[in-house]
Amino acid sequence: MERPRVLLVDAAPGELLGRELERLLGHGLAVTLNLRRVEDHTAVRTAWAGRVGFTDFDPFDEAALCAEAVRDGRGYHAVKSRAGVPLRAAFLEAATGPTVTHRLRVVGRAGAGTDHVDLAAAGRLGVTVTHTPGSNAAAVAEFALAQLLALTRDLPAHNEASHLGSWRTPAAPAVELSELTLGIAGLGRIGRALAARAAALGMQVQALAHRPSGPQAPDETPVHRAPSLAALLTTSDVVSLHLPLTPHTRGLIGRAELALMRPGSVLLNTARGGIVDEQALAEALRDPAHPLAAAAVDTFAHEHAAFASPLFGLPNALLTPHVAGMTRGAMATAALRCADHLAALLAGRPEGVPVATARPSG
Repeated sequence: MERPRVLLVDAAPGELLGRELERLLGHGLAVTLNLRRVEDHTAVRTAWAGRVGFTDFDPFDEAALCAEAVRDGRGYHAVKSRAGVPLRAAFLEAATGPTVTHRLRVVGRAGAGTDHVDLAAAGRLGVTVTHTPGSNAAAVAEFALAQLLALTRDLPAHNEASHLGSWRTPAAPAVELSELTLGIAGLGRIGRALAARAAALGMQVQALAHRPSGPQAPDETPVHRAPSLAALLTTSDVVSLHLPLTPHTRGLIGRAELALMRPGSVLLNTARGGIVDEQALAEALRDPAHPLAAAAVDTFAHEHAAFASPLFGLPNALLTPHVAGMTRGAMATAALRCADHLAALLAGRPEGVPVATARPSG
């Protein structure tokens, strides 16, 4: 009996690649590895020749992705993605079409978010989408704290001035964390992890659970619950976003919401770029009279090869390339857990495997 075929659209980085491949092979899966994002092609080919197959294409080129889905007419039973490669209707239709011998059955995401997958098309075509919620909760929570500290203590400006040989002292003393109220929008796994860490550092923490994708925080969680988004924005010194991108959260933070924030406040976004209107955020940060003083943004509406943002060049915008969840522990957990999920679903054992489905737009 032929082993289920799995395409690694974008492989795990560095030494984790070997662990990921061994886990997939250990489950009895036939693996094809896309080499496009692999650093040393020759070494990987030599190490894994005869055990895995190889291909090489740009996964962010939809035409190339669709061509791989039907290459040689064989197809794949499952695909695994990591870096948010768009898996839209065109790809899903090609991978489940009549021209392939092996119809796509499972999409695996080594990460929490699934907004890069057309979930409605997947459901219509009978493709199950699994992910690894919670795998990067600690990593993202730590990163949000790093953003918070960098901005409240003005570290980027002090660093830049010091490198130029300028002895820069602040015009006014900085505030300590215990003087600040942190508002968390989204009280899923990451929001709860951030709340615990911030509270341990002496911050006042409040939160709003706004259609979370994961389990709700238990009632005993020692976090004040804000009654509305407006209440959270108007009573927090720092607002950190930890929401999935859904029809309900797209554009959630726009001009009107930014105008509600406290004078001198800070916005942190490690969730998804589409949640915040980047143009409105840029305009707010350019306006010295606006209550928002600074923002740290790790996720953008346009990323990877399409990376562009109106926030470019703003000194009070701390920008990072979607790296909040990229720690060794988080990435290993996501990669190996995703491999286990793929194997379970392909074997007809869905019990306990998280599955993402399309949310209604109304």
